[in-house]
Amino acid sequence: MTQVDVLLGLQWGDEGKGKIVDVLSPQYDLIARFQGGPNAGHTLEFDGKKFVLNTIPSGIFNEKTMNLIGNGVVIDPIILKRELDNLKAAGHDPVAKGKLVIARKAHLILPTHQLLDAANEQKMGKDKIGSTLKGIGPTYMDKTGRNGLRVGDTTLPDFKDRYNKLVEKHKEMLSHYNFEYDLTEREAAFFEAIEFLKSIPHVDSEHYVNGFLKEGKTVLAEGAQGTLLDVDFGSYPFVTSSNTTTAGACTGLGIAPNRIGHVYGIFKAYCTRVGGGPFPTELDNEVGENLRQVGHEFGATTGRARRCGWIDLPALKYAIMLNGVTELIMMKADVLDGFDTIYACTHYEHNGETIDYMPYDIITVKPTPVLKAIEGWKTDVTKVNKVAEIPAKLADYIAFLEKELAVPVKYLSVGPDRVQTLELN
Repeated sequence: MTQVDVLLGLQWGDEGKGKIVDVLSPQYDLIARFQGGPNAGHTLEFDGKKFVLNTIPSGIFNEKTMNLIGNGVVIDPIILKRELDNLKAAGHDPVAKGKLVIARKAHLILPTHQLLDAANEQKMGKDKIGSTLKGIGPTYMDKTGRNGLRVGDTTLPDFKDRYNKLVEKHKEMLSHYNFEYDLTEREAAFFEAIEFLKSIPHVDSEHYVNGFLKEGKTVLAEGAQGTLLDVDFGSYPFVTSSNTTTAGACTGLGIAPNRIGHVYGIFKAYCTRVGGGPFPTELDNEVGENLRQVGHEFGATTGRARRCGWIDLPALKYAIMLNGVTELIMMKADVLDGFDTIYACTHYEHNGETIDYMPYDIITVKPTPVLKAIEGWKTDVTKVNKVAEIPAKLADYIAFLEKELAVPVKYLSVGPDRVQTLELN
C-alpha cells in the first residue's frame, strides 16, 4: 500500500495551502480535504485568473485528479452550491467531469447554526473569538453532542423530520439571546442546495481513501486553517473547532496513523493572524501595516484585515513537533523584498525566563519576543524562476530557518501565481 501525504498550515492559517495543493496536485491521484468548513479560503491564481475555494479541495483544476470532501469537514450546502456554480461559470465543472465526491459522514451546516454563531459572538462582545460567522463551531458542537445531521441523512425518507427536530432545538437556544432573525429565505436556499448536493456522489470516505492506497495510488490530504488554531493544541479558546494537525487527517478521512507519509508544513516568511487571541510578534505599527498592504493580507473569505508580524520560531517549532513535519514550504518571500532588515523571533521572555516554546498561559500573560535581526535581500524575487537566481541574502534566511527548525525547506513561493514556485531540493 502507498501512504497518504499531508499538507497543512503551521501558523494561524492563511499560509497559502491552496496554491501549493494546486501546484502539487499533478503528482497525486486524490486530493482530500479532512477538516474545517467554509471558513477556509484557499486562493489559487493561474492563467491570469483568481479563484477562492471554501470547501472544495484545491486539486480541482487538475484534470486527472479526484477530489474528496472528507468526513471531518462540515459542509454548508448553500455555499458549496454557490462555489460550484461559480466554477462552472468560469469553465470548470468538477461535478460534470466526475472529479468530486463527498463523504456521507460529513456533517451539514444548517441555517440555524449560523444564527447561533452570530448570536453567541454578539453576546460575547469585546471578548468574542472572531468567528467567521459561518456556523462552524455550532455544527461541530452538534457533531460531538451527537445531534448533528450528515450528508448521508439527506437521502433518508425522514430527513425533513430530522431537520425540523434539530432546528427546534436551535430555536429554543436562540430564545435565550436577544437576537432577531428570519429563517424563510435561508431555509428555502438550504433545501434547494440539498437537492443539488444529492447530484454529487456520496462515498464512505474511509473505504474510498483506503481503496486508493490498496491500488497503489497517491493521496494528498489537504488541511484548512492552521496548527495554532487546533482545538486541542492551539491558542485556546481563540481556535477553530476541529483538529487542524496531522492527527486530524487520520480522523477526518479514516486512515490509520501508519499510513501517513510525507508531511508538508506551510508557513509564511513572516506571520499573520485573523481574529482575537495571542500573537507575540504582532506589529501594530507602520511596519505591520506595510506587511498587510504589500502582502494583501485580507481574508479570502471574510475580507477582514489580518494582523501582521515577524516570523515566530518557537511557534513554528511547536507546530513542526505536533505534526511530524518532514518538509517545509515557505510562502510569500516576495513580501519582504523591500525591507532593509527583517526580524525573526527566536525566543520569548516570559515570567522572568527566556524560553523557546509556547507557554500554556500565553493567553493571559503576553510573552515578549526576542528578535534576531537579519539583513534583507532588497531584490524583486517575483521574477525569479530558477534556484540559482535566488538572492544570496534570501538563501541565507532560508538556511537560517532550516538550521533553527531542523527541517529542510523544499519549496519556496515568490508570488501568488502557481508558476511562481521553486523546488529547492
